Amino acid sequence: MRKIKIEKWKSNVPIYEDGKIVGTEEKDETLLDAINVLIAQKDPKEMPRGLDNFRTMSRISKAFEKAEETGFLELEEVDYKFIKDDMVKNVPSTWGMNQNIMNAVEEFLNAESEE
Repeated sequence: MRKIKIEKWKSNVPIYEDGKIVGTEEKDETLLDAINVLIAQKDPKEMPRGLDNFRTMSRISKAFEKAEETGFLELEEVDYKFIKDDMVKNVPSTWGMNQNIMNAVEEFLNAESEE
């Protein structure tokens, strides 16, 4: 089991109107948002398939819901490894320019096992 504290940070998010940026708004973001973006940007053809992966995604979704309430993301080892392997391979290099995302990703990657 891995337990990761979820920190919030402020981010300026663009506001679009008719496909054009018309301003920005301040929004809270967390590691959960970053992981969701990693999963969402993946080419559907590259997404793992099958019943085991279906169940893994269900457990991850439930862990995210609980983390939003408790402030801690708790993942079984298999689920942690699933996200970590994807993160190591696919995290956008430009995210390293945002210290908040950098800290959240490092916190995730360095999470100790609590067994």
